Amino acid sequence: MRVSCGMAATVRTKVAKAIKPGMTTLELDEYAQELIAGMDAKSAFYGYRGFPGHICVSVNDEVVHGIPSKRVIRMGDILSIDFGVVYDGFVGDTATTVMVGVTDPDVIRLVSVTEEALAAAIEQAVAGNRLSDISHAVEKVATAAGVGIVRDFVGHGIGRKMHEDPQIPNFGKPGRGPKLRAGMTFALEPMLNLGTHEVEVMPDGWTVLTKDRKPSAHCEHTVAVGVEKAEILTIPKNE
Repeated sequence: MRVSCGMAATVRTKVAKAIKPGMTTLELDEYAQELIAGMDAKSAFYGYRGFPGHICVSVNDEVVHGIPSKRVIRMGDILSIDFGVVYDGFVGDTATTVMVGVTDPDVIRLVSVTEEALAAAIEQAVAGNRLSDISHAVEKVATAAGVGIVRDFVGHGIGRKMHEDPQIPNFGKPGRGPKLRAGMTFALEPMLNLGTHEVEVMPDGWTVLTKDRKPSAHCEHTVAVGVEKAEILTIPKNE
């Protein structure tokens, strides 16, 4: 699983670095396809329940599951790049939000808070804690920052399948749910909005938008629960 997660992280990092104004989100998808083919692996997303892309590219007010298209990337955009790999029967899943020449302080803060929330969640992925301790850590950071917490989509268990039990909401009271054991693997993924927590799905059946059309940010790591601290599995091999 460390191998598949490392591959996912490498593709995520390279795609994120390739983003520039004037490109299309489809070009990013094609680049990701080339990278993963060179690793002799598969995209976990392509064809999953009919999804047509190798990566999810969600722009500005798109929360998750954005379909790559001829949409042109512009200065001031933020892009959530979400990507999963299947290799040797195991799945790695990861996401990051990239700012393209963003100067709006509220948007910059949103992305920073989302990264903070993910770090806080990872800190709670320790043996002996309860599952909801992870959820509460995200909620605590988001609430303090005054941003909306997406409730309709959640983190999840991961291993031989991309979406395994348990579901891991980004909100909730601490001290509840199953006790964490070392070696459990989770995809932790705060999705935070500059405005309301409410979202809606576009007619394409995939793209999720904020209901008030304000920006959204999304960050994700696959982690293994540790005895003293979690191991972040979605780190590029050269890091």
